Amino acid sequence: MEKKTVRIPDISCGHCIMTIKNELGEIDGIEYIDGDLSTKKVTIRWQPPANFDKIKRKLDEIGYHTDE
Repeated sequence: MEKKTVRIPDISCGHCIMTIKNELGEIDGIEYIDGDLSTKKVTIRWQPPANFDKIKRKLDEIGYHTDE
């Protein structure tokens, strides 16, 4: 299982975090997603077939780009 915390500067409200959770939750292998509005960081834990490239692509598709 892998885990990563990423900063997403475009997070501005709880709805943003909920959207990220809902969209990333559709990726097979995602185990955990939690967001912190005050730091604009999202922590994601996954196992295969999910990988960080898939996660990053999904974030880009929905308009939430990471600082990575």
